[in-house]
Amino acid sequence: MSMIHCRIVTPHGVYKEMETPIINIETNDGQRGILPNHMPLVTMLRIGRMETEEQGTRQEYAVAGGLFYFRDNTAEILTDAIENKNEIDYERAEQAKERAEKRIASNDPNYDLQRAQIALQKAINRMNVKGSR
Repeated sequence: MSMIHCRIVTPHGVYKEMETPIINIETNDGQRGILPNHMPLVTMLRIGRMETEEQGTRQEYAVAGGLFYFRDNTAEILTDAIENKNEIDYERAEQAKERAEKRIASNDPNYDLQRAQIALQKAINRMNVKGSR
């Protein structure tokens, strides 16, 4: 079976390298399923979910947007943040969601509204990927 070599890089360095037969990822153009021998692709990622299969096990990740590059069965993901479903602290994500909602609702000119809206999207995405407690 053909595999895709996937390398995920954050500002902190290489998060993970793995072999997978499929990558499902959310791009600005919608959901994409990448299989081995897919045509070359460069696309922006939106805040969303990524799914892979690693060593026969389905894995889910919360991705904070970024860039996806695929060529010759090699995928590279550049993102500010990524967390495996098992790494997500649901309560912490819930607290981040509440903080962002308060900042948005406050209409305080000292808060960057766009930054608060992005923080809200990221928190909701992390909660969705983790699922209910």
